[in-house]
Amino acid sequence: MNRSADLRPHRATLGLGGNIGDPVDAMAKALRELDARSDCRVKAVSAVYRTPPWGMTDQADFFNCCALVETSLEPQPLLELCLDIERTMKRVRKQRWGPRTIDIDILTYDEQDVSTETLAIPHPRITERAFVLVPLADIAPDLAIAGRSVSSWLADIDTDGIETADASRDWWQRTS
Repeated sequence: MNRSADLRPHRATLGLGGNIGDPVDAMAKALRELDARSDCRVKAVSAVYRTPPWGMTDQADFFNCCALVETSLEPQPLLELCLDIERTMKRVRKQRWGPRTIDIDILTYDEQDVSTETLAIPHPRITERAFVLVPLADIAPDLAIAGRSVSSWLADIDTDGIETADASRDWWQRTS
């Protein structure tokens, strides 16, 4: 067994969003918390986008971004870390697709397909959601999902209502 191959960091993409309180600040704090860990490094972050709600549409607009991370964590522990960060930021799960302070989803993990009771990778409906594909195209336009690149999926989807809220890529590193 080649031990050096075991030490290779995994590449995951994360989708972050929220529409309660100051979601941009919450996303920035979550990204800084991930980056401060020894088992997870933030390698790239998209611009911040203001997006119309999806699923349950009678609520405030969301702010969304995507991040590329390198991690030594396997998919389930990475999910648990993301859920822990959500809980520390007072995320309450009341309604599916409802309002939230923060949401952190694992979109992709290397080229793996994962399907467990608690985790599906690639994230379900990723190819149908402009609020995911627009920021994901900022950091990984050539990333293959279900045999097509992110930019190819994005070309086939309606992006009406999505606006750039902060075009800089270092927005998450600023402290308030």
